[in-house]
Amino acid sequence: MDVERMHEECGLFGIFYPGEDVANLTYFGLYALQHRGQESAGIGVSDGRQISMVKEMGLVSQVFDQESLDALHGHIAVGHTRYSTTGSTRLPNAQPMRFNHPTIGPFLLAHNGNLINAAELRDELRAQGVEFETTSDTEALGLLLARTPGETLDQVLAAALPRAEGAYCLLFLTRDSVVAARDPLGIRPMVLGRFGDVDAPGGTGYVITSETCALDVVGAKLVLDVEPGEIVSIDASGVRSTKIRRTQTKRAMCSLEMIYFARPDSVMSGKSLYEARGNMGRELAREAPADADIVITVPDSATPAAIGYANESGIPFVEGMIKSRYITRTFIQPSQKLRESGIRLKFNPMRHVLEGKRVVVVDDTIVRGTTSRRIIEEIRRAGATEVHMRVASPPVMWPCFMGIDIASRNELIAAHNSVEEVGRLLETDSLHYLSIAGLRRAMGQPSGEGFCFACFNGSYPVAVPQGLEADKLALEIPLATG
Repeated sequence: MDVERMHEECGLFGIFYPGEDVANLTYFGLYALQHRGQESAGIGVSDGRQISMVKEMGLVSQVFDQESLDALHGHIAVGHTRYSTTGSTRLPNAQPMRFNHPTIGPFLLAHNGNLINAAELRDELRAQGVEFETTSDTEALGLLLARTPGETLDQVLAAALPRAEGAYCLLFLTRDSVVAARDPLGIRPMVLGRFGDVDAPGGTGYVITSETCALDVVGAKLVLDVEPGEIVSIDASGVRSTKIRRTQTKRAMCSLEMIYFARPDSVMSGKSLYEARGNMGRELAREAPADADIVITVPDSATPAAIGYANESGIPFVEGMIKSRYITRTFIQPSQKLRESGIRLKFNPMRHVLEGKRVVVVDDTIVRGTTSRRIIEEIRRAGATEVHMRVASPPVMWPCFMGIDIASRNELIAAHNSVEEVGRLLETDSLHYLSIAGLRRAMGQPSGEGFCFACFNGSYPVAVPQGLEADKLALEIPLATG
C-alpha cells in the first residue's frame, strides 16, 4: 500500500437489541471498523426514552474506556469512526451529530460518504436563516432533514434524500429506532445482520454496519446487503424497507472497496474480498509475468494479491518485509533522514530473505508514489539485485468526489506520467499495473457493470460540478465568514 495517499472516511455500526445493553457491542463493532477511519469515534445510545452520546478525537480505544461505556445505557445504538473528507479534523465535525425534528424529536446522524452538492445545500439553508456549527457536509444533510416535514423518519428521508447528490450510507438513532439509508448508486457498502438463526421467523437483535467483519466480531450473521436506494428501519415492530425516489437504476459501487479499503475477511456484494484480491493477483501474473526468484508484498493490504500472483506465476511467496502492527501513522519529519526512519518503523525489509534475490513486489495501489519509492530503496539496500513492481489495480489518475480522500490530480503520479515514466521515477527494474479489464474479471464482473472506476478512467457515475476539486476543507471559509 502506498501509504502517503488516500483514505477511507468512515465506519458505521448500528444495533437494535432489546434486553441488551449495547454500548459494549457497538464498541467492538467500531473496533472492527477502525481501518475505515482513525480521526474520531463516537457512540450514541437510547434506552427508548433518552439519547446519550460520547464522541471524541482519536482511535476507538482512546476515546472509550469501560467507565464511559458503562455510562451509555440502552438497547439501541449507532457508532461512527471517521476519516474526514469534507470538514476539517476537529471535534465539532466528529460524529454522530445530534439534530432535532419538530415531529420526530431528537435524532443522531452518522454518515459514510461525501455529498458533492454540500455547498449548494448549505447556501440554501443559510438563505433560510439556518446557522451552522461545523464544516461538515453531514451537518448540512442533518439540518435539511430537520426542516423536512414528515410524521416518521422514513417519510422525512424519502422526501429529502433525493436532494442529496453523491455518496452516502447513513445511520440514524431516534429514541426508539435505528434507521439506515444507502444512496441510489450504492457507492459505499452497507449490510444488515441478525443475532441468532437468520432463517427463523421474528427475531430480537439486528445490526446494520459498513462491513461483514463487524458482524463477525459481535456474533451476528449476515442477512443481506442494504440495497442501493433503500431505507431500512428497525424498531419494536420489526424491520421494514422503503425506497428513495431515483431517476436511474444503474449501480456504481466503489471498486476501491474491493481492491483494498474493506477488510479482506469481509464479504461484499456476495463476494469474498480475500478471494477477489487473490484473483487480482492471478490476473496480474497473467498480464505481467516477471523473471524473478521471490514474490513479496507491501504488507498488509496487498498480501492476498501477492499470494495470488505467486500461485499463478509459480514464483515462491515469502515475507520480505515486516510491518509494525503498532504504528498507525507516519509523522512528517523535518529531515530526509528522519523521514526514512519513519518508513523503516512501518516496513522493515528482511535482509536474509532479500539479499541476492530478484524480487517481485506486489502492491494494491500507487497514488503519489513517494512511499513506494522509499520502500523500493529499502529493498535494494537490503541486497535485492532486481526489483519488479506489480500493482493489483489500474493507475490512479483521477480524484474521487464520492468520499475518498484522494489527492488532487496534480499530485497523482500516474496522471501526468506514462507507466514507463512512473517506473523510472520509482527506480524499479520494471513496473506493471493490472488492467481495468483484468480488474473486472477478478471481481467477477467482466462487463464492469455495477462498479465505479472513475479514479482509473475519469468516468464519474454522477455529474461533477465544474471546477470541483477533492478539497475536504471547501466548507471552512463559508463558516468562518458567516
